[in-house]
Amino acid sequence: LAMVWNGTAWSKTDVSSPAYEGRLIDVAGVCADAAWSVGQPVGSASPLLRWNGTAWREAAFPGKGEPDVRLSAVAVGTDRRVWVTGTRGGSNRLLHRDGKRWRWLDPLPTPGVNLYRVVLRTPEEVWVCGDRASGGGWVGFVARWNGSWTVLPSFLGLRQTLADVHAVAADDVWVVGNEFGVGGPPGRPGNPILRHWDGTAWNEVDPGFTLGSLSSIAGDAQGRPAWISAWNHQDQTRSTYLRHDAGTWTVVRGPVGPAPAPYVNDLARVPGTSGFWSCGMTRAAPYPPTEAYTERFDA
Repeated sequence: LAMVWNGTAWSKTDVSSPAYEGRLIDVAGVCADAAWSVGQPVGSASPLLRWNGTAWREAAFPGKGEPDVRLSAVAVGTDRRVWVTGTRGGSNRLLHRDGKRWRWLDPLPTPGVNLYRVVLRTPEEVWVCGDRASGGGWVGFVARWNGSWTVLPSFLGLRQTLADVHAVAADDVWVVGNEFGVGGPPGRPGNPILRHWDGTAWNEVDPGFTLGSLSSIAGDAQGRPAWISAWNHQDQTRSTYLRHDAGTWTVVRGPVGPAPAPYVNDLARVPGTSGFWSCGMTRAAPYPPTEAYTERFDA
């Protein structure tokens, strides 16, 4: 499924051409006729798709079709340069398009990493996040690329996954995610993760609820942290967000609508406006009768 907003309504786009029957897991673009998406690996295929304003088409890139090549997230800058997280040759790397050609950048110096998000702070500074293997579990992972890799220290915990990162500066970085810890009944939801890096240490921040997850963080027009999308397991009557105001995060509830328990898992600022889009599903479980779900709100 891939949808586009035309200023009035959402409509499904043509994804019939790519010989691919998997799930699209990330999308990024800067204008109505140029966007990129990566798909969940199926067999030896880890597709990279390009939107031309009419339909999606598979794009060629170095390593396409190789059995160990996997793509996981994509970002596009205002200069239309494209950044993709992926693995090749057994190492996590960034796949970069400078407008003319693709090339794989230097591998991450840390093994056992899964990357779920790539975010641009400037045209030359890229941040990634996810998790890495640690003992019998996994811990959150954050790194910066600005010509070489800088890996931030991990923070204490077990079975952590970081879903998104927002860097205001090298000493002002926010991450969101989920931690499952040890034990608990089957199906027990995890605990939300909200941490801030001040250049020296990670500081834990109270997200305002205890069971659920934080899935995405978006900045305002000045690059300051603004909104976080969340899922509050203890109250699913409406969508849940965190709003940043005067240095404090406050829980904000979405509108009462046709979806009794919406699960919002991503959000983005609408360029040139004070508005934000969020998207997700009408329920937390991705099975019928669940449908795609969006909300639009102003800051």
